[in-house]
Amino acid sequence: MPDSGPSVTIERPCLYLVATPIGNLADLGFRARQVLADADLLLAEDTRMTQRLLDHYGIARRAQALHEHNEREVASGIVRRLLEQRQTAALVSDAGTPLLSDPGFPLVQAALAAGLAVRAVPGASALLAALCVAGLPTDRFAFEGFLPPREQAARQRLDALADKDHTLVFYESPRRVLRTLALMRESMGGERACCVARELTKLHETHYRGSLADVSQTLADDPFGEAGEFVILLGPAPAAAAATGEIQRVLALLAPHVSRRTAVDLTASLLARPRNEVYALALRNQDDE
Repeated sequence: MPDSGPSVTIERPCLYLVATPIGNLADLGFRARQVLADADLLLAEDTRMTQRLLDHYGIARRAQALHEHNEREVASGIVRRLLEQRQTAALVSDAGTPLLSDPGFPLVQAALAAGLAVRAVPGASALLAALCVAGLPTDRFAFEGFLPPREQAARQRLDALADKDHTLVFYESPRRVLRTLALMRESMGGERACCVARELTKLHETHYRGSLADVSQTLADDPFGEAGEFVILLGPAPAAAAATGEIQRVLALLAPHVSRRTAVDLTASLLARPRNEVYALALRNQDDE
């Protein structure tokens, strides 16, 4: 059982989303331990990994599997049980905060649709842990999760993100991290600010910071560079690239409805950009077609 501490009220019926450590077992908070111990039903992405966490804290119980292959089939039954028997379930993923590139969304949808209370027990998150120490802007960011596994689809996704004017955060596996960094250089240029966080909160936690080109080379040269779990963060696009992307979007929206001259005039006015800059991009679009 968890160590004695402040009183924790367990709500019933309720679904709790419990964040678990991403590497350092000491990061599991008191409230999380109490909910895991007292919930009527414990749901886990990988019951074997969760069992190691439970054993570490002396929580004597077993978890039921809820993962990407069964979550849609079992969600309604779980919600019905919680409501009819006025019980509480705790959902955990392998590590970190549930639903962030992990199972659980169908269960949360079903719970909310049925009027079941859903509560978060916050804690470890690779996304936030990496963002805080990356040295990149944190006022605006987008979590992109894992890129598509197919190279062409990943490239298309990166091309669509290349001109974003905020920090981008990705998860990546060790077997694809170098390939992903190479694709990022192709889409966004080697000078883009970058941080790769490896093995967060663990003994061999490492941060690679610099330009995309430098970080890619440093990681490739590190004999341990492809070991562990990775978070890749990219800084905002340079102002010129972001402006170009916005001009392209407005021109594309106007093109089916007005002449090129009118589209150029409207775009330059709307975005407060020089007309010759907008006109040059409009001509480039025509050449690409």
